[in-house]
Amino acid sequence: MTTELPDSPPELTEGPAAVPTRRTFIATTAAVGGVVVAGGLAAGSALTDQESPAAEAPPSGRLSLTVNGERRTVTIDNRTSLLDLLREHLGLTGSKKGCNAGACGACTVLVDGRRVNSCLTLAVRLEGAEVTTIEGLANGDRLHPLQAAFVEQDAFQCGFCTPGQIMSGVGCIEEGHTGSAEEIREWMSGNICRCGCYVKIVKAVDQAAHGK
Repeated sequence: MTTELPDSPPELTEGPAAVPTRRTFIATTAAVGGVVVAGGLAAGSALTDQESPAAEAPPSGRLSLTVNGERRTVTIDNRTSLLDLLREHLGLTGSKKGCNAGACGACTVLVDGRRVNSCLTLAVRLEGAEVTTIEGLANGDRLHPLQAAFVEQDAFQCGFCTPGQIMSGVGCIEEGHTGSAEEIREWMSGNICRCGCYVKIVKAVDQAAHGK
């Protein structure tokens, strides 16, 4: 004779040693879980009613500098790069954002006569500085000698890197690094031309530097 066992033992509802069945255990767990979830939602709602520190406005500062001979005063986020200041705040879009990591040279400008990658330069550090961009090289309709040399030597194709190439070339000439084609190539090596116009770029810099 075989005796079939029930799926679960009968519920024990009396006595200190009462053992919950699977049914009562699941029901109790669900009830507790609901309370925890409800409490979490309530806490979350309370948090959203309060302002998060991340929502606060970023620190900003007031900056005065000279750009292409004109004194400019702006209030900017302290994290703003010189490149973004020029393009987004001052409308000087000649300086290009290529890699935005200081590797291609498309954003090259002059700060107090020295070449810098404007994408890596914090604008707030340039209080009182003099910045020259590609827009500030020409004298009215008269091109800068290096701009004219780029045209004569056909030293560009797509033109995206050209502003940075020219600004870097101007710095290279003013620094006195134009003694030979090899020296020009070395000191212009931080500027990438994806079209491969390096030979003509070197010729243009040499022409502007030595008038030939």
